[in-house]
Amino acid sequence: MPHTLTKNVGLQSATADELQKLQGIWQQIECEIDGVKNPPEEYGAEPVSTFIGDTFVVTRVDGSVVIKGTLSLDPTRQPKTIDWTDTYGADAGKTFPAIYTLDEQRFIFCASDEGQPRPTDFRTQNGQVLRILQRISQ
Repeated sequence: MPHTLTKNVGLQSATADELQKLQGIWQQIECEIDGVKNPPEEYGAEPVSTFIGDTFVVTRVDGSVVIKGTLSLDPTRQPKTIDWTDTYGADAGKTFPAIYTLDEQRFIFCASDEGQPRPTDFRTQNGQVLRILQRISQ
């Protein structure tokens, strides 16, 4: 039992650290959907994502809100995993399994449609989306 407790504390610490790195405002600079690079987007050109705690909001350039939701990440897995749950927008109530990579200036994730297997690499096939975001501010 102590080993499990230590493992959970380590996961919580790693998750808190990673979540802190994600905080701020990010702008999408590239996208791939179903294997097609930079297709026309329902969110418009270069949507902006704002992360506060474990919540996110995606807005169009004009400021209109497209999606709101929550996220859950596990930075101890390889690749790192994140689950997106939309609470507002066309996919409200759905959870999308994803993988991600994050550094100070770039956040990349690849997500599958709800009910589909989590992606295993950073390129898409049918039913998946890859987004590359650049930090605007913290």
